Amino acid sequence: MPFFQKDEGLEQLGTEIIETTRAQFPSLARDRLALTWIVYDPPAISNTGGAMRPEEFWAHPVRGFSYRGLERIYPASVVKLFYLVAMHEWLETDMAAPSTEVERSMRDAIVDSSNDATSLIVDVLTGTTSGPELPTGPFETWKYQRNLVNRYYQSLGWPELEGVNVNQKTWGDGPYGRERAFVGELMDNRNMLTADAVARLLHAIIGGVAVSSVRSQAMMKLLERDPNSAKDTLEPEEENQVKGFLGEGLPRDAKLWSKAGWTSRVRHDAAYVEIPDLSPYLLVVFTEGQGNNLGLLPFVSQQIVAAMAKISRATF
Repeated sequence: MPFFQKDEGLEQLGTEIIETTRAQFPSLARDRLALTWIVYDPPAISNTGGAMRPEEFWAHPVRGFSYRGLERIYPASVVKLFYLVAMHEWLETDMAAPSTEVERSMRDAIVDSSNDATSLIVDVLTGTTSGPELPTGPFETWKYQRNLVNRYYQSLGWPELEGVNVNQKTWGDGPYGRERAFVGELMDNRNMLTADAVARLLHAIIGGVAVSSVRSQAMMKLLERDPNSAKDTLEPEEENQVKGFLGEGLPRDAKLWSKAGWTSRVRHDAAYVEIPDLSPYLLVVFTEGQGNNLGLLPFVSQQIVAAMAKISRATF
């Protein structure tokens, strides 16, 4: 069972948004977009500082809409959300020792989307390091260790996590040595996530039930962004996880927590949004073949805000 309930009203609004977006961007094929949208109707259970116990939180119904939400897609830097939660789990359970460098790497991986920082996190999580190719025996041991984060997420028993893969570092130029061998000749072992899986993990973070309420709040602090940084940026090509992403489509009085990911081929964002007089909501959008399209995600975001205004007028 998905963690959200389908709703006829959201289905209609979501379908209209998909069609409007494809009309605005004709190069966006139907099978190159995935979207998951969660609405937190009052009384909202999101961003409460962990006021609810996990069992209460997960039992609380939320409405949602999903378009191709279970399609496996290369997530780019959105995968760093999964490494962030895993790192906090390791710290909480003494599987990893706290240090200044671990804290610095978590901050830089999320705030600045640093691939170098993410490399350290993956090393700490799995006890593996990059380097030259390995002989068969040691390489089998290395691969087993590198899949430790995958085993952690499968242990949660979330149906949204079936078939996902989170065992690769993020790169600028790409993997070399044992990392290149591990990803596979056809890149068939690369990271793969779904919009629904990302939505559920972000839902847990903003609900204060990812690892613990204290650690969820620490994660929220790293994910917080200023939507106005896109509007106030002078350089049109500058990307800061807001400009060219969902945050750019928000009003100035919005509050935003998000993690973007992009390459030359994909452009993704996962965001939790609060806007005065509107219900809070969560939105995950994955796009393929649109890596350099800076207008697509802001356009989707604007459509969602308009839909939230309709929902809130009907709710309050």
